[in-house]
Amino acid sequence: MHQQGTSGGTHDRELKRELKRDRVREVLLDLIESRRPGDAIPSERALCTELGVSRPTLRAAVDTLVASGLLVREHGRGMFVARAKVTQELTPGSHPLTAPRAAGDWSSRVLEFGTVPAGARIGRKLRISPAAGLVHVVRLRLVDGEPIALERLHIPADLAPGLTAAQVESGFYAHLREARRIHPAHAAQSIEPTVLTEDEAALLGVPVLSPALLFDRVTTDTGERPVEYVRSLYRGDRYRIVSRLELDGAAEHPAPTASRSGAWWGTVE
Repeated sequence: MHQQGTSGGTHDRELKRELKRDRVREVLLDLIESRRPGDAIPSERALCTELGVSRPTLRAAVDTLVASGLLVREHGRGMFVARAKVTQELTPGSHPLTAPRAAGDWSSRVLEFGTVPAGARIGRKLRISPAAGLVHVVRLRLVDGEPIALERLHIPADLAPGLTAAQVESGFYAHLREARRIHPAHAAQSIEPTVLTEDEAALLGVPVLSPALLFDRVTTDTGERPVEYVRSLYRGDRYRIVSRLELDGAAEHPAPTASRSGAWWGTVE
């Protein structure tokens, strides 16, 4: 009986700590929303006094907001509201391969470009032999000069013989259509959370094990032949996705601000 009481007491204390952290987090979110990017928020000491909580409780709440990219800590200076995230809106009823890019000045830098054997895993995705040639491209995507994503493209070499890095950068889909008479038409894409390895984090300029969004996509042409496999990592602290969903009957009463032009981002267009 004594052990059960101790266990119950421990559970209650942990629950109270969790509720207190949630309350602190909500207060911090209100502070963030009431300020502009770059604005300072009160010091940890001032917040602890104002909210009546311990330093560890406050730090636990702050840590979650720093990890999610809403707050920035600067050593010796304090805490600041982070810059707004790059946002991509997903909307129904639009063509997935003609999506406008998210806000900001997008650019890229090719880190690797060459032909390699497909291998078993990627060969299965592209429905080619593991020994078949594959154009492998690694490039760093930037927004306003800051790294935002690490992208790996895999293209069957026989679809675009002589393909160059410049042609990939200027528009791979356009090159397929105009030079090869191949028309990309469909894509299956998944998005899931992950964390960055040491090498990935170094390229994206963030700490190891930082949160990221993993995009995995296979694009096919009008004949359902795979033309590319893309695997991309987006910084979780700088990128977010907003979905606009259409419910039954919504077509008869569209929202006045609903966008009809967006879709998920075509990374090589």
